[in-house]
Amino acid sequence: MQLRSFNGVSATQLLASGLAMSGLGLAVPIEDSPRQYLAAGLELPAKYSSRSSSSNSEGQAPGPNGPYNPDYRDPIDKSIDAVGKELDPLPYRNGLGTSVLGPWNSARSRQNPDLVRPPSTDHGDMPNLRWSFADSHVRIEEGGWTRQTTVRELGASTELASVNMRLDNGVIRELHWHKEAEWAYVLDGEVRVTAIDYEGGNFIDDLKKGDLWYFPSGVPHSLQGLGENGTEFLLIFDDGSFSEESTFILSDWLAHTPKSVIAKNFNLAPEVFAHLPEKEKYIFQGSEPGSIDSEKPTGKYVKKSKYNFVHRMLDQEPKVTSGGEVRIADSKNFPVSTTVAAAHVKIEPGALREMHWHPNADEWSFFIGGRARVTVFGAEGTARTFDYVSGDVGIVPRNMGHFVENIGDEPVEMLEVFRADEFRDFSLFQWLGETPKRLVVDHLFQNDPENGEKFWNQVKSAEKDEVTLPSDEEVKSEVTADEL
Repeated sequence: MQLRSFNGVSATQLLASGLAMSGLGLAVPIEDSPRQYLAAGLELPAKYSSRSSSSNSEGQAPGPNGPYNPDYRDPIDKSIDAVGKELDPLPYRNGLGTSVLGPWNSARSRQNPDLVRPPSTDHGDMPNLRWSFADSHVRIEEGGWTRQTTVRELGASTELASVNMRLDNGVIRELHWHKEAEWAYVLDGEVRVTAIDYEGGNFIDDLKKGDLWYFPSGVPHSLQGLGENGTEFLLIFDDGSFSEESTFILSDWLAHTPKSVIAKNFNLAPEVFAHLPEKEKYIFQGSEPGSIDSEKPTGKYVKKSKYNFVHRMLDQEPKVTSGGEVRIADSKNFPVSTTVAAAHVKIEPGALREMHWHPNADEWSFFIGGRARVTVFGAEGTARTFDYVSGDVGIVPRNMGHFVENIGDEPVEMLEVFRADEFRDFSLFQWLGETPKRLVVDHLFQNDPENGEKFWNQVKSAEKDEVTLPSDEEVKSEVTADEL
């Protein structure tokens, strides 16, 4: 339908004006965007105008969109849970910035408020260190699916690559092997794994949520969903350039081998192999598995593997901190895992995965739950802040300082994964407490001895509290914006 004009005024403009005068506001069909308001000849609403907010006594205008207005002042760069508070981030920061008139992805902005309105401490160039599995291509198969995050999706992920896979009840990820080692965390459900080690010993086990497996390079294995809903898991490979498409798959190999050779290899007539799959099966519906005891191989030369390829990570006793808990799985307690180390971290609301860095590998993070803010310090005056929600992947290059702050109202659950045999980190709090007081005060409080004494009394214990939850008294501040 074509809308006509009356005396040079479009029907859209007349409709918008009529709705505004009637008190109905800009309902359908006028989109709530600056361009539509301006096209209709109307003034911009307060949330889009840099001149329409009024300050309260503290110079902060809460308004319907919280801190995202020109009069809001935040001298200490506090976090904002735009998702939990249903706010629409806009690029205003302590009197700087202005509204957005062009196209704007509100959903993406809400998930990344510190990209829209970065802390004043952010500076310089830094590559993107965030990716969402929601942006990864999904390969859909019979009874399952898979998607990956590699260096092709996230350029900074040079040391590790990841695959998120789902297998329904009885569905099989067929017998295969990789050039890369495979580490995995079971996100939910149950899964059966099978493998054969370098000495020809077989391995079978059933895993549940929070369990790990690790198969070294070249070790052939299979995966099958168990229980009513099958399983979903996260796979990590010790090469950022890995591709799930480069897997060596049993059916694919046989489909590309002459049947005469296959017959000779297995000492059977060629017609036995007349109906082999013509291409890879990859993920497919299998038959219902029995118990391990009923299915374990019993041939004349069969032997059981002397290696344990699995680890019950969530069954570990955690290190309980003031603001959460930490579990670590590396070659010390999971000996077969020689190229991947990991920590499972729980951060309670208001708590902080303390300021730290990792000297031996990049940190590859996966956020299982909650909402978090991370600032990465890259030296040379560079720092960049990213926000993460469930299903997101984060990268922190080795030796770069960072923290993980829970900015939501639910616990943050995350994995920190490293291409290394051991988990290692340096705590800023511990480092300063292990350094002579004179040096610390000279560095940070040379012209402020009173606060230098307060600071030293806080850090001198050198207690490493990986996930810290400050008391209300510790975080209270009465300083003004001018004083900062």
